[in-house]
Amino acid sequence: MSSPLTDLCPHPIVQAPMAGGVAVPQLAAAVSEAGGLGFLAAGYKTADGMYQEIKQLRGLTGRPFGVNVFLPQPEYSGASTGSTGAANAAPPSGAVELYAHQLAGEAAWYEAELGDPDCGRDDGYEAKLAVLLDNPVPVVSFHFGVPSREAIDSLRRAGTFTLVTATTPEEALAVERAGADAVIAQGVEAGGHQGTHRDIPENDGSGLGLLALVAQVRETASIPIVAAGGIMRGSQIAAVLAAGADAAQLGTAFLATPESGASELHKQALTSPLFVRTELTRAFSGRPARGLVNRFLREHGPYAPAAYPEVHHLTSPLRKAAAKAGDAQGMALWAGQGHRMARDLPAGRLVQTLAAELDVARTALSAGGDAR
Repeated sequence: MSSPLTDLCPHPIVQAPMAGGVAVPQLAAAVSEAGGLGFLAAGYKTADGMYQEIKQLRGLTGRPFGVNVFLPQPEYSGASTGSTGAANAAPPSGAVELYAHQLAGEAAWYEAELGDPDCGRDDGYEAKLAVLLDNPVPVVSFHFGVPSREAIDSLRRAGTFTLVTATTPEEALAVERAGADAVIAQGVEAGGHQGTHRDIPENDGSGLGLLALVAQVRETASIPIVAAGGIMRGSQIAAVLAAGADAAQLGTAFLATPESGASELHKQALTSPLFVRTELTRAFSGRPARGLVNRFLREHGPYAPAAYPEVHHLTSPLRKAAAKAGDAQGMALWAGQGHRMARDLPAGRLVQTLAAELDVARTALSAGGDAR
């Protein structure tokens, strides 16, 4: 069935906007050219850096694409930042300083200085929104909260389709009430950061699996659903579509492609026997994020405070130094639960392969046969 979401691309396949230099223009262009929906990640970039990537992507494809923006993190006091929802709970007094003290040995080992934890909470949100209103793109998605109705309405007037991540049915309802065009239902299987609207440490580890989440969101909200979390095969796309989703978003599957901006160490780790499982951790950023279990995660995860983006800024130089040293044990190896199913295929061919697998699964399901 046709909808404004599915009209954006021939295949119901969305490439996740992986921040940190992974979702580069070359990857997004390859996905869009193959009939999926490619995405850029504005997170951790300046507004101008985002604009330059948009210009580069427009030079590579004339097909629809998207840009993902992080919502500003509310002050712990509850001050307004233009997003809906209450402030996150403040970490215990001195928790970030204590964590910095614990990381002193890492800094000495990598010969790097720890970052400044207080160098900003808004990720340049207002400036990025201004660029996206002055130079509209086909799709904009949001992570870590719900933008104001005013922001969503402004983007709609500019001709932009909006999506917002939700991890619970209640969050999905908040997304719909804010006026977004569609919701990204992110299951706990997803790699990288969970897009929870509030960061509540007591809820760590209690996230919903993707199929259960999609089914509940379908019964809660009426807007289109993009299902995200652990999807690596066309048969899994068929499963989430059958559960009520309109499209599927894949991150780890595209991280492994040649066009991805991920380091070779990160790509190799996805299927390396050294990294056999993933875990949700606050070790690298202070917010729950799923990554391959390595030394840094094991040693520091249990002690990392719920303090985002302070911990992200604090560990940034360490992560960069580990990557420069070729040490995967000190890097943030974000990956979903399906990481061992990663395929070394060009992004465009991966889209075509997933679409072919989806067709086979749909045919088998409709005939009551084996959808594998």
